[in-house]
Amino acid sequence: MNREKRCDPRRCIEYEIPGGWRVLAGKTDADNDFVSLKVAKPRDWWFHVRGMPGSHVLLLAEQDQEPDREALKRAAAIAAYHSKARTGGMVPVSCTRAQYVTKARGTKAGSVQIRKEIVLKVHPPAPEQMMEMRAAANRQFDESP
Repeated sequence: MNREKRCDPRRCIEYEIPGGWRVLAGKTDADNDFVSLKVAKPRDWWFHVRGMPGSHVLLLAEQDQEPDREALKRAAAIAAYHSKARTGGMVPVSCTRAQYVTKARGTKAGSVQIRKEIVLKVHPPAPEQMMEMRAAANRQFDESP
């Protein structure tokens, strides 16, 4: 896995999910724009809970690997956790490649348009699971050369 740092920790939260996949979540509306439009590369996967405020979340794609459905669902669950639907049961989350995320000129921070949407229904993880994924991301980055 490529361990380059792609997002300033003041602007996003980084997680690692099983399989070594890295996931980034924006902290504010302005950070969501930054994550979605500056950090994201075309092959990355983009997530946002449907119909509610929440973080823009990226599953960072690797050049030679394609995430399986389980990895996509785990990243979607992180998006559900970082939303107003955190305490809900099953949460619908929009998912698309980052290349299909655009921003219309003059729209407010955090507002984007997406195409080729897939909807994944997931349960938000428990806070303990979120802490474990953050700790894994920090360990992996600290251990990389």
